Amino acid sequence: MFNNMIIGRYMPGNSWIHRLDARVKLMLSVFFVLAVFIANSVVGYIIAIVFAALVIQLTGLGVRVFAKGLQPLMWLMLFTVGLQILFIKTGHVWFQWGFLSITSDGLTNGVAIFVRFTLIIFFSTVLTLTTPPLGVADALEVLMQPLKVIKVPVDDLALMVSIALRFVPTLMDEAETIMNAQRARGVEFNEGSIVKRVRAYVPLLIPLFVNAIKRAIELGDAMEARGYRGGTQRTKYRVLTWHTQDTVAMLGFLAFALVLILVRVMGW
Repeated sequence: MFNNMIIGRYMPGNSWIHRLDARVKLMLSVFFVLAVFIANSVVGYIIAIVFAALVIQLTGLGVRVFAKGLQPLMWLMLFTVGLQILFIKTGHVWFQWGFLSITSDGLTNGVAIFVRFTLIIFFSTVLTLTTPPLGVADALEVLMQPLKVIKVPVDDLALMVSIALRFVPTLMDEAETIMNAQRARGVEFNEGSIVKRVRAYVPLLIPLFVNAIKRAIELGDAMEARGYRGGTQRTKYRVLTWHTQDTVAMLGFLAFALVLILVRVMGW
């Protein structure tokens, strides 16, 4: 299960998306989440799917990589879709059993929610797969500079995001290692009732938390030994630079958003 978790992992490459400025990718990821909710028809969703597929193709990583990252979240997505299908009462009733019913509006909303979840996860994964964690942190720090006016600790927030993106994949790998060690001792994680399966995962938490706390202490000591201090006086080895391709990416997304708005306004 944890091997499929690719959110937060960085895969080096030299694709067109890899070469984009981290600020552009971060902004477009946020804007895409907002744009997905503009789509409210079949045509709108098809346009969003085609745009996401084009972006995935430009990463050079292939759809299978992104589909693999979708697997750990599939049960949550299906649970949300199930709630939409069973508890929306409007529209033509296809099936009725007690207070549960399946209606045409429920099915429509369920499919829409599933498509939105998938697109948002895919596009968010594009950001982390093609951008180093430090690049994401630097982009976030630059874009949040206006918040310093109201005394928001922008530098500390950017550092926390960088550390989280860097160590989430490491924690997932450690969890997989611990699971394999317990499987070698006869522990079964995929057998028995739901309660038994949940209890089987409980022993993972203690060594995982211990390792996480130990790594946090070591990281803090290393930063202190190197004289780390947050603030505007720090210089950067990698400087974010805006190129022509970044402008092209912004214009391309703007065209995509305008098409979605046009489709919604025209009722297509």
